[in-house]
Amino acid sequence: MAVGLRHFTARAGNGVGEPILDTDNGEELVHVQPSVSVAVGNRASESLGTLYITTRQVIWLSELDREKGYAVDFLSLSLHAVSRDPEAYPSPCIYTQIETEADEVEDESEDSDSECSEVLDLSKIREMRFIPSDANQLDTLFQVFCECAELNPEPIEEGEEEGHNWIFSADQLEDEAGAGDDVEWHFSQNPTNTIGHSNGHHDLASSVLELQINDQRFEDAEEMEQDADTGHHHQSQQ
Repeated sequence: MAVGLRHFTARAGNGVGEPILDTDNGEELVHVQPSVSVAVGNRASESLGTLYITTRQVIWLSELDREKGYAVDFLSLSLHAVSRDPEAYPSPCIYTQIETEADEVEDESEDSDSECSEVLDLSKIREMRFIPSDANQLDTLFQVFCECAELNPEPIEEGEEEGHNWIFSADQLEDEAGAGDDVEWHFSQNPTNTIGHSNGHHDLASSVLELQINDQRFEDAEEMEQDADTGHHHQSQQ
């Protein structure tokens, strides 16, 4: 069950060092990225901190306030993506969507009130952005997110079919485009588009499948219309 975003302040070295991990159960530190700010929900970005990515979770710790930090398990991240579109967000960032236990009982108005109120209720936060000072680190961060997400597959309930893991990158799109006539779908290679990863039965995978189905229906309808026109033409000549 998704637990969502949570506060995190467990630091080693009398509260001034790296986060304390669950090493007894196999958790390992994979990547450390300094000088990263975070934007929680619709709030403005906070002061710089350090981003720690482990085999189980993403942790952000403030550099200025030792009592401020956030963590979210990869099992709670339904999507992460690189965002470079200034219309979506002013700064290049890693955009994440978070599943929460309140997803099915809270509506959007309540979520907005929670994100904008003075007291931040992390249990209702569904979006978070990580903004590195060096935007050139985005691709590296995205790759690390993907690798660690693969280590935490979404549990499959009994009777439920296994979902698809959708990972898209510019290189993969070029490979698919050059594969030949067997490729049934293609993606726009606009560099401002988001590159994203969705784990399990989520909107991104559903959207791709829907596009594929709709394209096939359109082609079938067009072929039927051409066949009908050809038959009508032959009848007119007779």
